Amino acid sequence: MVYDRYAFPVPPEKQVRLITDTDAKNEADDQFAVVQALLSPKMDNVGLIAAHFGTDRVPDAMEASYRELETVLDKMQFPKEGLLYHGAPHALPNKTTPVVSEGAELIVREAMKEDPRRLFVIFLGPLTDLASAYLMEPRIAGRLTAIWIGGGVYPTGSPEFNLGNDVNAANVVFSSKIELWQVPKNVYEMMPVSLAELQVRVRHCGEIGRYLFDQLVAHSQEDGPRRSDFRTGETWVLGDSPAVGLILYEDRFSYDWMPAPYITQEQAYVHTGLYRPIRVYRSIDSRLILEDMYAKLQLFAAENS
Repeated sequence: MVYDRYAFPVPPEKQVRLITDTDAKNEADDQFAVVQALLSPKMDNVGLIAAHFGTDRVPDAMEASYRELETVLDKMQFPKEGLLYHGAPHALPNKTTPVVSEGAELIVREAMKEDPRRLFVIFLGPLTDLASAYLMEPRIAGRLTAIWIGGGVYPTGSPEFNLGNDVNAANVVFSSKIELWQVPKNVYEMMPVSLAELQVRVRHCGEIGRYLFDQLVAHSQEDGPRRSDFRTGETWVLGDSPAVGLILYEDRFSYDWMPAPYITQEQAYVHTGLYRPIRVYRSIDSRLILEDMYAKLQLFAAENS
């Protein structure tokens, strides 16, 4: 993609390849992270993978995420061919059997490609597609960096939505040699926004800005199994956006290196000390992430007005 709207260059050695794996129809914040990534000149977006979000609420969650990504790309007038992939329709059945999908195959293909640019794969939902890719081709472990929005608070752990949708996959990834940056629940909750703020900063930014705002407001008012009572009213949390923000600015003094824990089916962390260290973030810079998103949306809208 050509980013003529920016008055600054990103040196080639600073550019990265990016795959975004997202349960986009689960909630209303994934879309903001996806759009920010697509508008970032540092990132060569080589794939969007539609992820499942369990099968409790809808039987075709992955397909719902795929359709939502189609909508986002249509609103931005971005081509879908070669960018959009189906992920696993359900969680791993166990810790040794991959769920083969277009998305897992994309991760393997990009990881094994000879390209000097670093490969990041960000996960805004469960880790099913990364675990499947690793089980399909373990050599990817030294050839990508994964950033995961998920998991409970350290040190004990606790139930958390993305983790709960595939504990087996998390254990596969945690026990591997894959470079992993984890943004647990207490940290991704550091991305609160007000709806008034989004109305002023996002809604006027063309068709995609209006869609981002309107779909979030609609979701915040939903009844039924998707309703989140504790986040209705005037605020929301853009909890997936740190995955993009940490590629822009990795907050080098805001994480701890910790041996990856084993995770029980109750989503508790068991610190065996047997696995390699991972980055566990303590905080993120919400100001930087939000202002970058607002600026990129405004510049995109101006270019397309």
